[in-house]
This record gives sequence, structure tokens and C-alpha cells, in this order.
Amino acid sequence: MADVLFYHLMHMPLERVLPDLLERSLQRGWRAVVQVGNEERIEALVSTLWTYKDDSFLPHGTREDGPPEAQPVFLTHTDENPNNANVLFLVDGAEPGDLTPYERVVLMFDGNDADAVTRARSHWQKVKAGGYDATYWQQTDTGKWEKRA
Repeated sequence: MADVLFYHLMHMPLERVLPDLLERSLQRGWRAVVQVGNEERIEALVSTLWTYKDDSFLPHGTREDGPPEAQPVFLTHTDENPNNANVLFLVDGAEPGDLTPYERVVLMFDGNDADAVTRARSHWQKVKAGGYDATYWQQTDTGKWEKRA
């Protein structure tokens, strides 16, 4: 059963945090799916992953980039795991679907958006009721993560 981590973004936007978490996932030998809340958001994240650092490359793609199974990081707006990923990142309001294919699920939400916080609380309750081991991490002023629950 997947470990589910809730990441409460407070002081840095998703675009600064997600690439580092994806890099760490790849360093572990994991593959990742990044599921966004809507299709329009995919292109912005693709652009971010191409340009977030001058000195590194984060291999990623979408259905438009060829076979999904060839992508170490796959971006989508639907509940799917076409690259046999170990970790799922739910961002920008993406709704959790089937969590069973994953070792880890990371639900990231903007703590400055009251609606996002409300949705995250609802997801927390559903995840816990489903028997998943869930932890809650909040971002500090310096961008580090503190475990809060």
C-alpha cells in the first residue's frame, strides 16, 4: 500500500519545489507520474521542467512526446500510470484516483489558496479512511519541509 505524503506549499511555488522532488525520485531509481488538475496546465509544467536549472536535465514527456513507457517522468491530467511509475505527484487540484499502483503518492497543495486547503483536508480524510499511511509536511520560511502529522 502506498505511502501518501501531503506537501503544504507556503513560501515557494510548485514550480520551484516540484523539479527537486522529481530529481530525488529519479535518483532513487523511481519513475514518476505528475498528474495536474487540467490539461491546460501541462504545457506550463513542461516548460518549467525544461528551464528550471541551467546545469541539469530532467527527462520528462507527455503523450505528444512518444511512447509513455519511455518517459521517466510522465505528465498527464488523467488518472493513469502509463510509464509504470513508482511515485505519483498530484498537483494543481488533481484528484486522487487509484493509488494502488504506486509506492508513494505526493499530494501538493498551495497553502495560500483556501479552496486548495479545503480539498486537501478532504483528501486527507479519504486517504486515512482508506487505510493508507499518510503524513503531512509543511514548508518552512526557508523552503525546508517539517513533518506536522
